[in-house]
Amino acid sequence: MDARSPALFIADAAGLDFLNSVATPVDTPVDWIETGEGLLNWLEQARLVPSDIAGSVRAQALPEELDRVAGQARALREWFRGFVRKHRGKPLAADAVGELEPLNRLLERNEGFHQIASRQGEGHEGLEFQALRKWRSPEALLQPLAEVMGRFVCTEDFSNVKVCEGASCTLVFADHTRGHRRRWCSMALCGNRAKQAAHRHRLKAEQP
Repeated sequence: MDARSPALFIADAAGLDFLNSVATPVDTPVDWIETGEGLLNWLEQARLVPSDIAGSVRAQALPEELDRVAGQARALREWFRGFVRKHRGKPLAADAVGELEPLNRLLERNEGFHQIASRQGEGHEGLEFQALRKWRSPEALLQPLAEVMGRFVCTEDFSNVKVCEGASCTLVFADHTRGHRRRWCSMALCGNRAKQAAHRHRLKAEQP
């Protein structure tokens, strides 16, 4: 698995999927937003930026501009990782708002707006209130990231935030299962490997 592989979206929370844009799901760390092009690809896969907007940004921005924004996104990601690590495992207290000042400063730069538009589709004709955004510069790519982090801290119970129990896995997720007994990022990535390792351990223990 490398940065050209499809990104992982297993967290059941978009804010944590952003943290998982760098991960060690197998043995080698992978950073899907290591470059500006990687950031655009990840945002498209996450459905945070429409494909036509991503194409327009690619056409208009210089590669070094996009790489600079990717660096800002990585710094934002690691700041948010520290916040999540500090508060996970218990409900987020209201006084944590002071720690979120960097995120609020970024959200202040948002150029989002709403517009009334016609809605087309079989059985769905009419009007809809669309949320749109002005993409004046590559830095606007940071805004959808800020929004998913903001929604996450305001709506998620941090008691449900967990780190995968895989030996080398760094993926995080929100445990929304009944009973909150989820242990793995996914059964395919880490759950099955853990079962296989346990099986080998039992066989070894049974040998005379």
